[in-house]
Amino acid sequence: ENRTGCVLSSSSEFPEGFFTPQERKDGGIVIYFIIILYMFLAVSIVCDDYFLPSLEIISECLGLSQDVAGATFMAAGSSAPELVTAFLGVFVTKGDIGISTILGSAIYNLLGISAACGLFSSVVSRLSCWPLFRDCLAYTISVAAVLATISDNRIYWYESASLLLIYGCYILVLSFDIKINHYFMKKFSPCCTCCTKAMEENAEQQPLVGEREESGPLIRQQSRTDSGIFQDELDYSQLSTSLRGLDEISEDHPSVFTMPEADMRRILWVLSLPIITLLYLTIPDCRRQFWRNWFMVTFFISAAWISAITYVLVWMITIAGETLGIPESVMGLTLLAAGTSVPDTVASVLVAQKGNGDMAMSNIVGSNVFDMLCLGIPWFIKTAFINTSGPIEVNSSGLTYTAISLICSVVFILLAIHLNGWKIDKKLGAISLVLYLVFTTLSILYELGIIGNNPTRVCGD
Repeated sequence: ENRTGCVLSSSSEFPEGFFTPQERKDGGIVIYFIIILYMFLAVSIVCDDYFLPSLEIISECLGLSQDVAGATFMAAGSSAPELVTAFLGVFVTKGDIGISTILGSAIYNLLGISAACGLFSSVVSRLSCWPLFRDCLAYTISVAAVLATISDNRIYWYESASLLLIYGCYILVLSFDIKINHYFMKKFSPCCTCCTKAMEENAEQQPLVGEREESGPLIRQQSRTDSGIFQDELDYSQLSTSLRGLDEISEDHPSVFTMPEADMRRILWVLSLPIITLLYLTIPDCRRQFWRNWFMVTFFISAAWISAITYVLVWMITIAGETLGIPESVMGLTLLAAGTSVPDTVASVLVAQKGNGDMAMSNIVGSNVFDMLCLGIPWFIKTAFINTSGPIEVNSSGLTYTAISLICSVVFILLAIHLNGWKIDKKLGAISLVLYLVFTTLSILYELGIIGNNPTRVCGD
């Protein structure tokens, strides 16, 4: 067990770089930054051209609302890097990289991505009360369960199974989301006027849902005033507010090799042509009629590409941080947290720009809930099937502060959204950014031992 409080260098989890430390200091670091920027561009292309279109078709086929789709398929796909990291931590490095990555980036996922959605989106998106409350409650329960599981530094099979059970209950709630949401609004609307007002304003901005009557076959549509899905087949052409504009089914989608008209977009298109070609050859474009029925293949392959690109991105960020002399604790709480959450950030900002605020927020919180499952799956496989003789040993130092930070971040984001009138705009983005900077600063001070009594150091220093 690690009793000394030292942690392995982040670079020890990755292959060696293609430059020596001295070569990086002499200018080779520029190459790493070029690769980092190119990986950001690659992730945005995968999400925008393949991952999100496949998610839209999945949601349409299963009759999912925006928030349920964001909390399930979108969260699972954009959290693929965290799942890969968790498996690496349990079966390859046999360290705490999975726990530190997932718990360490949780605050960024909640506050940092919310800030990005508000600041980088020119569209003001209305939020619904129930989806956000549902996902935040599930996230709080998941965090409490993970912390209770690793509090004694040992993980048994029944503890990891309990994490899977909690996520199963979460999926069960999502399965009956329509009825639960209807009951929730009927029960609490009289005493929560702000939620009722936000729902009414949201319904006015989304006339696709139809007449808000209390009878007849439209009850499924009425209970989902927070989304524009659950339409009849005759109303399929009205899905113009959906994520990818799939209403134009009569016209085939233009090829990815069509050059944009704007000058800046042309430059980015030329620079990204190698990755566009590679993705075109490996992923079926379900936006085109020929590949439309291959949307599940598109979803899984694009999720795999997101994982691979994010791995390279985090690898480059780690080496760049070490070259610049950034402390390990600062790296883990800032650059590495943002690096592992690039898919979540890109996906959430893209859907927020389309006005789908519920999907964006459900992806932000739902991906954190899925991250807890990312820990439960490899733990359960190892303790129940591979190494049944004993528990998994982990280092749980500093978990109390982590728990307080995570729960406080949930409370603050809920309070900020409530005070902001249940909408995503630049004001909420600025508030979330300030909160993120405050929490990150306090976390860095704690990790460095300036506050508290838990200073960490890199093993060997």
